[in-house]
Amino acid sequence: MNVRAVADLSPAERRAFFERDAGVEAVREDVEAIVDRVREEGDVALREFSEEFDGVSVGNIDVTDEAARAHAELDDAGDPVLDAVREAAANVRAFHERQRPEDWREEFDGRELGRRFRPIDRAGVYVPGGAAAYPSSALMGVIPATVAGVDHVAVATPPADEINPVTLAAIHEAGADAVYQAGGAQGIAALAYGTETVTRSTKVVGPGNKWVTAAKAAVQGDVEIDFLAGPSEVLVLADGTADPEFVAAELLAQAEHDPNASVVAVTDDAALAETVATAVEDGAPKRDRTETIRAALANEASGVLTARSMSEAVLFAEEYAAEHLTILADDDEALLDRIPSAGSVFLGPYSPVAAGDYASGPNHVLPTNGGAKRYGGLSTDTFLRSSTVQRLDRDALAGIADTVTTLAEAEGLEAHAESVRTRFD
Repeated sequence: MNVRAVADLSPAERRAFFERDAGVEAVREDVEAIVDRVREEGDVALREFSEEFDGVSVGNIDVTDEAARAHAELDDAGDPVLDAVREAAANVRAFHERQRPEDWREEFDGRELGRRFRPIDRAGVYVPGGAAAYPSSALMGVIPATVAGVDHVAVATPPADEINPVTLAAIHEAGADAVYQAGGAQGIAALAYGTETVTRSTKVVGPGNKWVTAAKAAVQGDVEIDFLAGPSEVLVLADGTADPEFVAAELLAQAEHDPNASVVAVTDDAALAETVATAVEDGAPKRDRTETIRAALANEASGVLTARSMSEAVLFAEEYAAEHLTILADDDEALLDRIPSAGSVFLGPYSPVAAGDYASGPNHVLPTNGGAKRYGGLSTDTFLRSSTVQRLDRDALAGIADTVTTLAEAEGLEAHAESVRTRFD
């Protein structure tokens, strides 16, 4: 990786870092056609798209029983992978239970005011996979919904001649009520609109490729979604005390996700920057997914950058608003206080992003492409809605009657004003 100075970046180079493209526009038209067909033709369209895109002849779209069997078989075999799934699930569940807000009511001056929280009825969770195994995404999507108390949690995951049993077992362990083999844009459409087999969802969440993201954009409005996410990304903010091997390891780990992943390190220490760049180049050939890593490292939104000061590095990090922000610095808390925009933050040398990806507890479904400036990642709150509650006694209403009637009449809403006056006439 080449080392560049933040101050020397051209306008085009800065745009590449700060306006990261998820590739959605390139597939939007094709995705809208897929979504329309699933909405109109249901299961027939799902089966045809499974043949076309996945090369799989789907019999049963509903594979809920298969998920239960996969879990039981791994359990009977004493498979250590299921033990890992269970431990990760327990940590994720405990973290998300801490996020549950409590209803409240307060009384003062004759007014009883409050707020209550209730889960949505039906959630649809997309879990990437098919022949690949992404049990962590199953846990991260399903568990917050179950913790929130959603009545029916459905999962869509890509079809395969044999869907990975670990993914199926994780979906079952997380507590999903239904599992469907339907991938890509068609899987999102099925969750959003329902089919003869698939239950329609109130909200659709979960990570995926550009086809999945474009489909979520297409159904948004007809159904709620979490957010539109692009390829994975990490920004490592480091000072001269950071271990360059740790910095390089974070960049390599994130780069193996996707050829379009964005991996960035920013430091005020020029020697550290050069050492990190060398360590990344040396480490890439040693990893199993070398080709994917090299493509991500060549991404114009990836690089090792030097800043003239940590203040300049902090400004860059805040503008970047990374999905994953790792801070390896002597006073990491002080730097964290200056960076409000990040999906998930990892402090210190023993907090690799991989810990959050799998088992520490916080959710790994996070905003990308600068989305952290506007919203946070998947959480228990994602599956809750709130209502306000109020009760006024006669004196309390009398105390604000003039305010209400004056404002109502100023807005030309005479009946609003009269609805107050009539209670005293």
